[in-house]
Amino acid sequence: MDSVDLAVLRRARDWLHDGYSVVLYTVVETWGSAPRPVGSLLALRSDGRVEGSVSGGCVEDDLLARLPSVDNQHQACELITYGISKEESARFGLPCGGTLRLLREPLVTSAWLDELLERCGNHGRVLRRLDVATGDVSLSVLAHNETLQFDGRVLKAPFGPSWRLLMIGAGQLSRYVAELAIGLGFEVLICDPRDGYAHDWDETAVRFLSGMPDDVVLAIKPDPHTAVVALTHDPLLDDLALLAALRSEAFYVGALGSRLNSEKRKSRLLGLGVSQREVERLHGPIGLPIGSRTPAEIALSLMAQVVAIKNGTQQQAVTERRCA
Repeated sequence: MDSVDLAVLRRARDWLHDGYSVVLYTVVETWGSAPRPVGSLLALRSDGRVEGSVSGGCVEDDLLARLPSVDNQHQACELITYGISKEESARFGLPCGGTLRLLREPLVTSAWLDELLERCGNHGRVLRRLDVATGDVSLSVLAHNETLQFDGRVLKAPFGPSWRLLMIGAGQLSRYVAELAIGLGFEVLICDPRDGYAHDWDETAVRFLSGMPDDVVLAIKPDPHTAVVALTHDPLLDDLALLAALRSEAFYVGALGSRLNSEKRKSRLLGLGVSQREVERLHGPIGLPIGSRTPAEIALSLMAQVVAIKNGTQQQAVTERRCA
């Protein structure tokens, strides 16, 4: 679940605290092309104010037209389907005959919202279980491989960062990378044993890990939802992290440096016993080639590459760029 959806829950919680009635809509199923993925959220306040999105806009207009006039205490959850026919798909702006199903959930209490947002704020991962018949909500610890599930009776929705980014180095570039990564829904972890770098960071948004880079990489046990990037420009620190990261299940391992320095780094890693196959996993220079020069542009290039690999579209992106 990305940070946009957590922002929807945060706003819904605030509206409830302010005394408004609020209805939460969750995209639980899609067929064909759909503007928003399964799990997307929209909160609708009793006076017509909207936070979040479940489509390109036309579905939201219809939800506003359905704005309830009775108290949430007397309403039940409801399934709403849009786009069954081509005509209805066109009416609601669903591309290519797409169809989506929403679960409408009147929010009676903010208790579970308060707890969920607190746990996610502490870098926790939470599974929310909603009983559609009763409206009861329970929260539990989320495993990394759990995804949204809906069987018509129970909705199980994951919250908290499902993707992690470990940065070795807390310099200026890392600040730009962290800002982008957080906005993209990544949990951001930072390791930098050097004095003078771990200052003025918002530690409610990022998490600093103490120790040397190789120990930290081993400690977090990178899985296929973890990216590791070495950004210190210090061969000792960067190479320590890469030695461990390249042997892990991390879906992305990269290191800052020019093409020449990247080739030297790969030679060093081979000399340290890293296999040729493992070295070939290393992205260096990091990022997609967008002509980046400034730290902000390099951060954008890096995160674009990380997201492209996460989504399985990097090769397509490279091909399209060469043809442009």
